[in-house]
Amino acid sequence: MTCNPMGNPMKTTTRLLLIACLALPFLAACKKEEAPKVEVAAALTAPTTSDEAAWNAYITDVVTRHADGATGMYAYTLPAPDSPDFQGYYDRQLEKAQVDVARGGTEGTLLAFASPSSAKSADLAVASFANAEPGTMKGVRVLFLGDAADSERVKAAVEPTGATFQFVEAK
Repeated sequence: MTCNPMGNPMKTTTRLLLIACLALPFLAACKKEEAPKVEVAAALTAPTTSDEAAWNAYITDVVTRHADGATGMYAYTLPAPDSPDFQGYYDRQLEKAQVDVARGGTEGTLLAFASPSSAKSADLAVASFANAEPGTMKGVRVLFLGDAADSERVKAAVEPTGATFQFVEAK
């Protein structure tokens, strides 16, 4: 007589099926909780004043809504031109943006340029890409939030780098 340490495979299978059949009604009675429905908030509108907090909220909302598939995001924002130390802020943002652009882009990165002053934001974007090497930003998206009148000059500065240009009108 030989001893099978696994027992009779047919008995084991039958037992497992029996356990599954007995447990099935209990499992069926347990309803999965439905995932809570997330309501998407209405898009914010561009502030009509130079209130920095309102602009920051608006810019954050717009950039977040256009961040589909972004693996990294960099926002280069400016306060209103009449803000104290505007030029110092502009110079610091320009230096950071130039360094980031000169380094080249990683696929999936989103660079966003925005400000209460579309013209100043466009100036910042154009200057940031002025010394960029052609083809160094493939797979990167550049989002410009501003006026249609400024978008073409930003697009012209961005496209030689291979980045995808995306314009969102501030409204």
